[in-house]
Amino acid sequence: MNISFKINNEAITVNVSDENTPLLWVVRDVLNLKGTKFGCGKAACGACTLHIDDVAVRSCSYAVKFAEGKNVTTIEGLGDAENPHPVQQAWIEEVVPQCGYCQPGFMMATAALLKENDNPTDEDIDNNIINICRCATYYRMRKAIHRAAELTRESKL
Repeated sequence: MNISFKINNEAITVNVSDENTPLLWVVRDVLNLKGTKFGCGKAACGACTLHIDDVAVRSCSYAVKFAEGKNVTTIEGLGDAENPHPVQQAWIEEVVPQCGYCQPGFMMATAALLKENDNPTDEDIDNNIINICRCATYYRMRKAIHRAAELTRESKL
């Protein structure tokens, strides 16, 4: 079965034998975009978070058939070394990652939050960024989320 969608603003068509294959496996194994991680496989930890039409989605539990005609953004499409997204810039400034495995999912969840709310409170962060980090970098992530919010607001001036 062929499924067509955009990934990081590039139109693609993938051929999959099972339309219920999790989007995560298509992104990682077919498209070779390894930034999106496998964590729990139950949509609980958020390591696999990416955007579908600008909404944060846990791709380990999202069948690829539902991506038909949509715009999928992975951490590779959020920004790049020359033009990092405000979330990526804040993560660098605040030296957030420890092992780094879960960080792409946190950054994608944060980017989606800031698209809706560019001045989140600690309570907003607690209610929206529910990913899991085994290294417990939550304090640095909270600082980075507030810094990313500042950078986002500054970019709108």
